Amino acid sequence: MESSKGRVAIYIDGGNFYQRLREAGVPRGTKFNYSKLVDFLLRGRTLVSKRYYVGIVRNHDHTDKSQQMVEGQQKFLSKLEGEGFTIKRGRIVYDHKIREKGVDVKIAIDLIVGAVDNLYDTAVVVSSDTDLIPAIKYAKFKDKKVEYVGFSAQPSLGMARESTLSVLLLPDDLQKFTSPGEGKGTRAAA
Repeated sequence: MESSKGRVAIYIDGGNFYQRLREAGVPRGTKFNYSKLVDFLLRGRTLVSKRYYVGIVRNHDHTDKSQQMVEGQQKFLSKLEGEGFTIKRGRIVYDHKIREKGVDVKIAIDLIVGAVDNLYDTAVVVSSDTDLIPAIKYAKFKDKKVEYVGFSAQPSLGMARESTLSVLLLPDDLQKFTSPGEGKGTRAAA
């Protein structure tokens, strides 16, 4: 029987991570290898789940561009599923600007349920969304470790303060997971 002290669940907020990649200077269209990121974050521990949360693109205006975005996202998510990721789908609201809805709630619920049901020992949260702090506090209350993964250039101080450990990705780290691309394969786009 495996040691329960090394069970890790990884929660990736796709939209938040995508925006942070853009802010870190990773060009649009760059391929990003999420499986390599997961391996990097595990540090030899046992993976019990890896989840990717994202708002689902719709062809809201019935244009070719929107349809291409829908098809591109579907291809991307299918590739992640093929790599063993569980895809947790939220909504995208198209009003004055495009916004994700329900993604942070899904992450928070999974963090709490995982802590209550003892599904992990350490939750690795790849998001800088401070709306997750109450769920992080609860997981820690249930004696779980929570690691915040952000970017060295603009870390979320709130997430860092409330987490057990912070992993801040450096530009050199990002190069390990990226390669130039033309929208094919596992890409950075949420």
